[in-house]
Amino acid sequence: MDFVKISLILVSCFVFSAKAQTTHTNNWAVLVDTSRFWFNYRHVANVLSIYRSVKRLGIPDSQIILMVADDMACNPRNPRPATVFNNANQHINVYGDDVEVDYRGYEVTVENFVRLLTGRLPPGTPRSKQLLTDEGSNVLVYLTGHGGDGFLKFQDSEEITSQELADALEQMWEKRRYHEIFFMIDTCQAASMYEKFYSPNILAVASSLVGEDSLSHHVDPAIGVYIIDRYTYFALDFLEKVEPDSKQSMGEFLKVCPKQVCISTVGVRKDLFPRDPYKTPITDFFGALRPVEFTWAGLNLTSKTTIKGKPKNLEKKEKVKLQYVQQFPSHLFETSKS
Repeated sequence: MDFVKISLILVSCFVFSAKAQTTHTNNWAVLVDTSRFWFNYRHVANVLSIYRSVKRLGIPDSQIILMVADDMACNPRNPRPATVFNNANQHINVYGDDVEVDYRGYEVTVENFVRLLTGRLPPGTPRSKQLLTDEGSNVLVYLTGHGGDGFLKFQDSEEITSQELADALEQMWEKRRYHEIFFMIDTCQAASMYEKFYSPNILAVASSLVGEDSLSHHVDPAIGVYIIDRYTYFALDFLEKVEPDSKQSMGEFLKVCPKQVCISTVGVRKDLFPRDPYKTPITDFFGALRPVEFTWAGLNLTSKTTIKGKPKNLEKKEKVKLQYVQQFPSHLFETSKS
């Protein structure tokens, strides 16, 4: 009995310390691929790689918004239909068997993206297309595609600027739609997209600095195109070793792709983020939070129970006379008297 009590106290202390380190109540992910056409296969692999990781670590599909501009799994050029791989050895099919795409094809627009973040969606929008966050939500925002100095292209037909993105995040803060945001972007000159941020509680990382290109990792000869970008490749390699109870920190994750392997310089912005990234668990953004109520109160199962405010001894049971009901309701067969 003493061993059981000691174990419960240790578990309670662990839960209490874990709860004291974080104040958010739920996790969400917004994952966006902005590119179309077969030669941009790698961008679909990028976003599906992050999708696979956050889902494996516990964030449910109901709290993941996945925007994919082109469906490479169903592209007629794909020699392996219904699959998307991110390595030449085809070890991981990131498309999987249960991918839930919320915005696909021409639904992936700047307007829909900004409306999603700010909550300004038309009436009747399905729940699966809404970001139902609150002031207790930690949100992972991941973007991949083609970018330049201060802009990110959407489907080669329009673009979102760094100022527009910064203003959208500020609207989220003013409307209490997030607690903390981890902004992650893999494009050319990616760091330019977080330079305009001015809202609090945002940690940002970019695959390249202003003036640098974000490069691809390798070609799959069987597919004939580049199948993943360098930064996301090494980020996924790190995330594959993370478990829901892992102790890795965001500080470690920010260093996953040094310049000798990434070729581009990874940019980090943490002046808006109040916590030390090395003391911030990676699961605060890539995992799911399961709220636990901590209490010292005990429950005595051997005492008398209370029913409607009056104690009643379980050993003394009132005798209740039971009888069978009639098989058929008799009133249905009675004839009325006139």
